[in-house]
Amino acid sequence: MFKNILTYAGKKRRLTYLAALLMLLGTICNVFPYLFIYQLLKPLLLKEAMSFHYVIWRLAAMALFAVLYAVLYIKGLDLSHNAAYHTLKNLRISLQGKLEQQPLGLIQGKGVGSIKKLFTDDIETIELLLAHALPEGFANLVTPLLIYISMFFVDWKLALLSLAALPLGILSMGMMFQSGTRKMGAYYSAGQKMNNTIIEYINGMEVVKVFNRAGDSYKRLEHDILSYRDFTLDWFRSCWPWMALYNSIIPTVALVTLPLGAYFVLSGLSTLPDLALILCMSFGIGAPLLRALSFASTLPQINYKIEELEKAMSGTPLQQKDADFQGKNHHIQFDQVSFSYEETEVLHGISLDIPEGSMTALVGESGSGKSTLAKLLVHFYDVTNGSIRLGGQDIREMRLEALNQQISYVAQEQFLFNTSLLENIRLGNLSATDAQVMEAAEKAQCGEFLKRLPQGIHTMAGDGGKQLSGGERQRISLARAILKDAPIIVLDEATAFMDPENEDRMNEAISEVIRNKTVIVIAHRLPSITLADQICVLDRGNLLAVGTHKELLQDCEKYQTLWKAAEESSAWGVETANTGGKHA
Repeated sequence: MFKNILTYAGKKRRLTYLAALLMLLGTICNVFPYLFIYQLLKPLLLKEAMSFHYVIWRLAAMALFAVLYAVLYIKGLDLSHNAAYHTLKNLRISLQGKLEQQPLGLIQGKGVGSIKKLFTDDIETIELLLAHALPEGFANLVTPLLIYISMFFVDWKLALLSLAALPLGILSMGMMFQSGTRKMGAYYSAGQKMNNTIIEYINGMEVVKVFNRAGDSYKRLEHDILSYRDFTLDWFRSCWPWMALYNSIIPTVALVTLPLGAYFVLSGLSTLPDLALILCMSFGIGAPLLRALSFASTLPQINYKIEELEKAMSGTPLQQKDADFQGKNHHIQFDQVSFSYEETEVLHGISLDIPEGSMTALVGESGSGKSTLAKLLVHFYDVTNGSIRLGGQDIREMRLEALNQQISYVAQEQFLFNTSLLENIRLGNLSATDAQVMEAAEKAQCGEFLKRLPQGIHTMAGDGGKQLSGGERQRISLARAILKDAPIIVLDEATAFMDPENEDRMNEAISEVIRNKTVIVIAHRLPSITLADQICVLDRGNLLAVGTHKELLQDCEKYQTLWKAAEESSAWGVETANTGGKHA
């Protein structure tokens, strides 16, 4: 565990070792005052005279070592925190790199709350290990060990007495570890679930309020929060009695030494000065030993979080090679493609040819596999079986960046960064001039709403693009695709948020964008794809039929059903109480 984490420290690792050494020297300095107290007590016990200078020098030495302890310990903490935060930075960068190599679909499946907890809370916990548990734990554990060894040189019988309380204290700590470890997994799982639920609740608050489902949504939120509370309290309850026991026993190292040591002195087995020295040394053991063991109690938690981090960083990376796109053209081939979410197969042996420069529409009921097929093309996931080739080259045989240069993917929901709309569009081509960005925005029918904004295209999008409506965000995303000018375009219901007034103009803009390109359209509105070169009908992960609109209306029963439903929905209206009529 320690070795794996310290590899991320790089050259800063030596600071952790130096911090441990400084803290060790500081902790030893903190023991010396007790030895000077013994030197002040010894003449009293032996009824020897003490000069004023003798007392003053001991008191001065006590003050000096107290200052040395503070200086060394603080410097050690400074170095350990320097190394710790450098390590956390490297750990986060490494985690980012490892996550970027994994399939994007799997990352999305983890949930925002879970990933946020991983990057912030869990990694931040490791700071306790690097800045405190390792250097401080080492220093506070070695110092009592050195003191115990010194005790045996003074009087082995009294030294054994001072060790009498340790077995019971260590046993109590062991019971706490055993009890707490059993419940730790459930506790952290409840925490991750609560984080995801809180983020989902906040993001969906508008829908919850509109449909008056606040009660149901809040019940789920409340249930997950209460579950986390219950798991936390259950975990703590199992640990608290043992924690209280070892915290009470371990510091009382003189509990057995004082009464039995006095008996040894009276029996002539030990001397009174030796007993006084052992007792003074014992007082220097309790605090560092308890502090060292307090860090030991956190190690199972830290170890659990490190294991979770390692699992996240050791996930199966996306299959790709460090090669550029070398395809002969932009002809797309799906060859016996199957795909499974975890253990459930959702696409079953799909074979499909999409000629270069053609328009292909994917239709089917919700859950039929349309979006999944498109996401496999843009390599959000690796196929479970089969292959996808672009111009004859397997998409796994090229870098993801090289594939992305060939495809523009416009989804229903597009994320906008909290920067200007100009810069959000420029993401499609970072080298584009402002004039080229403005031209793309006009082609995507953004001009009308940009004029209404106080700063036009320089207006900030807000967090996640909250300053814009859904349709406006889609037009910004289409402008990105226009600016990117990739030879393949995937449109996942690109007009989903458009009102009828703007949809015609948006379709005209899309017609300009897709001219002379290979286009895949995921369609829910069938009238919009009747002119497609081929329409692929999917049902429950199977490819039922491929043909033109006219051919499918004649030969495909499933398409006939979908088309009938589309015609009925286009005639749908709202009946009013006043007129009894229908309004589209």
